[in-house]
Amino acid sequence: MVKIAVAQTPGICYESCLEDKYLKKRKTLPAIGEHTYLIDSHCHLEMAPYQDDLDSVIERARSNKIMGIITIGTNLPSSLAAVQIAQKYPMVKATVGVHPHDAGSVSADQLDTIAELARKNPTLVVGYGEIGLDYAKQYAPPAIQRQCFTQQLELAKSLNLPVVIHDRDAHADCLDIIRAAGPLEAGGVMHCFSGNLEFALQLIAMNFKISIPGIVTFKNATELQEVAAQIPLDSMLIETDGPFLAPVPYRGKRNEPVYTLYIAEFIAKLRNIPVDTVAMQTAENTMVLFRTGFD
Repeated sequence: MVKIAVAQTPGICYESCLEDKYLKKRKTLPAIGEHTYLIDSHCHLEMAPYQDDLDSVIERARSNKIMGIITIGTNLPSSLAAVQIAQKYPMVKATVGVHPHDAGSVSADQLDTIAELARKNPTLVVGYGEIGLDYAKQYAPPAIQRQCFTQQLELAKSLNLPVVIHDRDAHADCLDIIRAAGPLEAGGVMHCFSGNLEFALQLIAMNFKISIPGIVTFKNATELQEVAAQIPLDSMLIETDGPFLAPVPYRGKRNEPVYTLYIAEFIAKLRNIPVDTVAMQTAENTMVLFRTGFD
């Protein structure tokens, strides 16, 4: 049994949901209500693991009440591909931007092209990102990452788009740069959240949402479980970050949007509330942040 070292809050379950051994074995998709739906707020549909069966991935999501998917740009080619996918599939919207891994190679002309891509596709491009800092892998020097991050926050402000932030081992610098760039009137989301509850609440106070990935279902993810249990539900999004980070019971396999069902179910157990409540509120939060609906 995993115990989360937090103050107990009435109505929130911290232990019983984590001792359900069936979560490790069950492959049947969790059931949600007839009129309930989910949105995957962050996926990379243009990536190679989806190349051979993207139609099936989209249809599997649609037929299991995933109403929408936001596919995320990480550089100029992937941003172009994200927009093309959104053009093809009505239930998909796109974001554009340059990931910190590519900060060292992006040119001013590329950033201009990405901004123009957003301007020319206002119904398809609903956010700017994935941008931010990654001090874990440091594919680009941290100083270059910070410069690129700041530039893109200004671009997002000029486009009036919410930002999608990547933050790995860089909480303090991310927070400082976001504050310096603010106010970000369109808001934003800290994707694949990896901080603690205090950090989450600081971001929420700055008009940010917190996106919970499949990591929350991992046995050792106690800090993220605390965040998912305690932040206001109207500040939460759900994401797969597919093809990465599949939740239990598919950990280690290719992730895909339909697995948001497992994430929503786990969060509902953490909070001791119906899964339909988690699904519908996080879907509404996603549509409000990105100012979009789905066909």
